[in-house]
Amino acid sequence: MKDGTLSLYELNTKIQEALEVNLPTIVWVTGEISDFKENRSGHCYLELVEKNDNSEQPRAKARATIWSRNYRMLKPFFETSTGTKLESGIKILIQCNVNYHTVYGLSLNIIDIDPTYTIGDIEHRRQETINRLIADGVFGMNKEVILPLLPKRIAVISSSTAAGYQDFVHQLSNNPFGYVFEHKLFNAIMQGDKAEQSLINSLDHVHEDLKNWDIVAIIRGGGSQIDLG
Repeated sequence: MKDGTLSLYELNTKIQEALEVNLPTIVWVTGEISDFKENRSGHCYLELVEKNDNSEQPRAKARATIWSRNYRMLKPFFETSTGTKLESGIKILIQCNVNYHTVYGLSLNIIDIDPTYTIGDIEHRRQETINRLIADGVFGMNKEVILPLLPKRIAVISSSTAAGYQDFVHQLSNNPFGYVFEHKLFNAIMQGDKAEQSLINSLDHVHEDLKNWDIVAIIRGGGSQIDLG
């Protein structure tokens, strides 16, 4: 065996000691949630990533935990402050302890989450989308469409279980003027990773029968601010 050879335990112990000596007890860290799980005990387990600027490839990953005693307070505060769920796909700024275990490796113990960072990221992504639509020349297309004085044939894109859709139909059926509206639901997924393609598919179905509709109403019915971003 060569001089200076370390056992795996010795190596991991040195890494552990180096982190304890060189890192502050508490640090602030930014990252994107790539995996999010809650267990029956009320603990929350996350995987955080940082991606390369010009690709979706991760340049760093770390496991993180919010213990139940903190999670009970942090989750409702974050969601009330941001208007969005604490879930995969959002960027967060966390205050945490950095732990290194000789068996389980590196992990972050989350103490606090700053909602203002996530709010800023949501607005930044929204503005990027608007700028892209402007650059493509499609941002103002809806304003160029000439609508009937009273659109009565309505293609509705929504989820059949969405409260917003149920409210919309109720308002049409019980409008104070007694107008009779024709409407048809084109069912779509309105939240999550599959929402974009589902909405596109529903719009394609509407387009196949476009002459029969005066307007298209896309009804979200609540959910995260970034689900349709």
